[in-house]
Amino acid sequence: MNTSLSSAVKGLHLNLDRAGNWIAPLTLRIFLAWEFFESGLEKWNGENWFADIQDAFPFPFNHVPATLNWELSMWAELICALALLVGLGTRISTVILIVVTVVATAAVHWPADWSTLSELAQGYAISNKGHGNFKLPLIYLAALMPLLLSGAGKLSLDALLARFFWRRHNH
Repeated sequence: MNTSLSSAVKGLHLNLDRAGNWIAPLTLRIFLAWEFFESGLEKWNGENWFADIQDAFPFPFNHVPATLNWELSMWAELICALALLVGLGTRISTVILIVVTVVATAAVHWPADWSTLSELAQGYAISNKGHGNFKLPLIYLAALMPLLLSGAGKLSLDALLARFFWRRHNH
């Protein structure tokens, strides 16, 4: 009985590993594409409020006109979200979205004043109660890291193009 249980567990692990190569990155890509596309659409349909926070942007974005920052952020979120969704140029899209997220965190979500780690930890929240609200951007950064490090996964245009070029190069 012990060996059959061990075989069943090994078989389950093997099947989960196989499915994981297809499904895990796709799940992250869909989640992130939705979140960033939604943010880009808000900018597309909204008023540019970046001028109000221009001084809070980190270098070099604090030297870029607010209108250009707004356009760069909006188009990065819209285009990179669509690229993530289909898994095309996933790593470069991920780098761009990491930059957008870090800039947004520094300019909008990071606490304005903190002097201890316990004060900083109060900013690890979804809603800003005067201590910042960097929890959601941190979740996005954590979700972007596997895509940066491992790529889009097997169910992506990146993988399809890699297989096509690999076959073409080896024949």
